[in-house]
Amino acid sequence: MNQAKIIEKQSDINALEIRSNGHLLIILPAVKKLAQLKGMPLVEILQARMERRGVKLEDLKKAPLSSDLDQGTLVTWLMFDMQQTAFEQHTAMRKALQLLMAEQPREITIAVNGTAKLRRLAAESAIYCAMVNSALLPVRKKKDERKALQKITLYGHRSDNAYLTQRAQAAGNILSRELTMLPANELTPGQYRERIRRLAKEEKWKCEEYDLKKLRKMGAGAFVAVAQGSEEEDAAIVHLSLRHPDAKQTVALVGKGICFDTGGHNLKPARYMHGMHEDMNGSAVALGILLATSRANLPVNLDVWLALAQNHISPKAYKQNDVITALNGTTIEIIHTDAEGRMVLADTLTLASRAKPDFIVDFATLTGSMATALGARYSGIFSNREKLLDAALKSGKTSGERVNAFPLDADYEEGLDSQIADIKQCTMEGDADHILAARFLMRFIENNTPWLHMDLSASNCKGGLGAVASDVTGFGVAWGMELLRTPTGKL
Repeated sequence: MNQAKIIEKQSDINALEIRSNGHLLIILPAVKKLAQLKGMPLVEILQARMERRGVKLEDLKKAPLSSDLDQGTLVTWLMFDMQQTAFEQHTAMRKALQLLMAEQPREITIAVNGTAKLRRLAAESAIYCAMVNSALLPVRKKKDERKALQKITLYGHRSDNAYLTQRAQAAGNILSRELTMLPANELTPGQYRERIRRLAKEEKWKCEEYDLKKLRKMGAGAFVAVAQGSEEEDAAIVHLSLRHPDAKQTVALVGKGICFDTGGHNLKPARYMHGMHEDMNGSAVALGILLATSRANLPVNLDVWLALAQNHISPKAYKQNDVITALNGTTIEIIHTDAEGRMVLADTLTLASRAKPDFIVDFATLTGSMATALGARYSGIFSNREKLLDAALKSGKTSGERVNAFPLDADYEEGLDSQIADIKQCTMEGDADHILAARFLMRFIENNTPWLHMDLSASNCKGGLGAVASDVTGFGVAWGMELLRTPTGKL
C-alpha cells in the first residue's frame, strides 16, 4: 500500500510557493473580520471571490471556497474552527480537499495559518483527510485512468514524527475499505485467509487458523452451522496476535467476516441481497485497526479474531428449528437463517474471552434494526461495563466517528426464551433486534470479560462520512485507534 510522500517546508507561512497549475489548500483561523487575516496568503483574492459570490466569512467554517488563480493554480480556502467537533472539522476538511482531488492531482500543497495549536491540529486533520482519500480503491473497469496522489507539501507546521499516527490510521482505514469493496468472487473465505497470511507475514504478526475440521472437533457448532452450507469448506476463525514490549493491556478485537450473505434458507430478496459482499466489514475494521496499531507502534497487545464464512443456501445449510450446540455448550434454537452473524460471532467470542484479555471489542454489520434506529451516520454500541461504554463514547467524539449507546437490560432477553433450547437465536418479529442480538452475544462471553459490541450501521453512507469521501467508510478504525490510545484503567 503506497502512501503519498509528505514534504514539510519551513514553518514560516511566508515561504509558501504558489506553483503554476498546482493545487493549493489554504487553512485559515476562524475569525470574525477579514482584517484579522491580514498578511496571510491570497487574502485579497479570497475577499474578491467572497464578494462576487456573496459568501460570508463564517460560511468558510462549513463550506470551502475555491477559485482558479491567473497562473492556473486551483486554490481552496477553509476556516478551521477549534470550537467545532472532530466530526465537523473532518467533514469540512474532506469537502475542501475533494474540490482539489477531484482533478486527481499528483501533488497538493497545504498551508496552515493561525496559532501554533491551531496549525498543529489543522495540519493533522488535513494530512489524515488527504491520505485517507488518496487511495485508488478497487474498480474493475476495462480502462482505469485514475492517478494516485504522490506528494503532499505542507507549510506552517512541522511534525515531530512525520505524522506517523495519521499515516497509520489512514492505512488501516484504506485496508478496511479495500477489503469491503472487493467483489464476492474475489474475497471468498479461502481467498481472504490467503490475503491475511500474506499481510501477517509482511507485518510480522502471529497467525493461527481454526479451520472447519478443527472447529468441528472443538464443538464450535454455532460457527459450523453457518459454514456448512458452503460447498467449499474454506471457512475458518483466524487469530492474529501483535505484541508490544511496553504494553500495559491486552485487547481482543473480534470481527464478523461473512464474505457473502444470501440469507440461507430464509433467502433475501434481490434488493436486500445486493451489497451483501460487504457483510464482512466487521472483520475488515478489526484488521484495519490491527494494521494501524502496528504501524503506529501503539504500546498495546492485540489479539484479533476474524470469523470468516459465507451464508449460502444448499442441502447442507442449517435451517429453521434446528437446535445447535455452541462451543461453550449453550444450545441455540434457530429461528431465522439470516441471523447468521450472531452465530459465527458466538463461538468466536468464546474463543476470544477464554484467552482472558483485559477487554473485548467486536465489530459487525449485524442488524437492520440498528440501521433503522440510527441511519448511516452513527454506529450503535453496547457493553457490559459502564466505564468501557463511557470510554467508547468519548472516543467517538474525539475521533470524529460517532457512536450511540443502547440499553442492554436483562429483561429484554425474555424475548429469546426457548421451550426447547437454552436460547433462541432471534425472534420472528424482529422488534429491538439490535438489542436482542447484543443480549445473545453476551451469553458467549466467558470469565466475565469486559466486552463492547459495535453494530456498524455507519459502514456505508452515501456521499461519504466525516473524513472519508467514499460510500464505504471504514467506520471504526479511527474510533478503535482512539480507544486503544486512551488508557481505560481497570474495568
